[in-house]
Amino acid sequence: MSAETPSCQLLARQSHEYRDWLWVAPPHDAWLETNGGSVWSADATICQAWRARGSRVYDGLAPVLEAPVEGAVLFWPKTHALGEWWLLALCAVLPEGTPLQVVGEHQGGVKRVLKSLAALGLGCRKVDSARRCTLYATRTAPLSLSPEAAWTTFEAAGLSVASHPGVFGHGKLDDGTRLLLETLPSGLGDPAGRHLLDMGCGDGILAAWLGARGANVSAVDLNAFAVAATRRTLAANRLAGEAWQSDVYSEVTGKFDAIVSNPPFHQERAIDYGPAARLIREAPGKLVRGGSLILVANAFLPYPRLLEETFGDFTVLADDRRFRIYRAIKR
Repeated sequence: MSAETPSCQLLARQSHEYRDWLWVAPPHDAWLETNGGSVWSADATICQAWRARGSRVYDGLAPVLEAPVEGAVLFWPKTHALGEWWLLALCAVLPEGTPLQVVGEHQGGVKRVLKSLAALGLGCRKVDSARRCTLYATRTAPLSLSPEAAWTTFEAAGLSVASHPGVFGHGKLDDGTRLLLETLPSGLGDPAGRHLLDMGCGDGILAAWLGARGANVSAVDLNAFAVAATRRTLAANRLAGEAWQSDVYSEVTGKFDAIVSNPPFHQERAIDYGPAARLIREAPGKLVRGGSLILVANAFLPYPRLLEETFGDFTVLADDRRFRIYRAIKR
């Protein structure tokens, strides 16, 4: 089977045997899944695909390896600070001296890996370069820095918000969420005692804002870092609520009085409307009669058609020319 993504195409031309290696933060690529090994990913869809093939999967942020690995390949993410977290985490999880390769696209910033490895005191050599990608090799070693150092907090909307590289809005309140928070008091009404779902919870600020006003909050996200951030945000503000990983509604049961969301529309650098489309189309099945879906979106995104097709009609609660707040009600 031929590799589909540029990074995997570069790996496929190596003579190296990766069958007992650990793939770390890999992309969707069937070549990987048929090439053996185990996977460590924060992405619920990646983990689901590998489990379906019977592979060993690690989805926690500090897993204990169930079996030894010959080495690991880290697919460098577009967020440089997240890549550095993965380096720290791998050195913490893997035995000292484990072979570690780092691969990524040039436009994703993989060439900066050399400086990151040097700053950590890890030696490095270039293995190969093609398809506008580069492959580097190093070995794990004990490090003085802990992966925990990547976590930070910021204050917004009267809340303490946990933040991690790679989680949407890292380190600040984005303008779309700000507009949504300003609109919720009138658009949602009093949330106290209502069962609400924060879909695509990110750093958890929406879940915490709702929980602080007495809502019974559930929060889900595709990304394990986002779930961890939401749990930390709720705990930091001494709020009840639960958060777990889910590919949109795949792991969501029961019905809700309202679903609130700032849905993503990017997958790495590519625009991807798929998750937001599922969020809208499947929402009626997760809402009680009279329940509402309230979401914020960039004004240019084609959500009005999806909302009208799914709910029959909808309301624009706010529009600042950059972002719009939509509300649709299950009749």
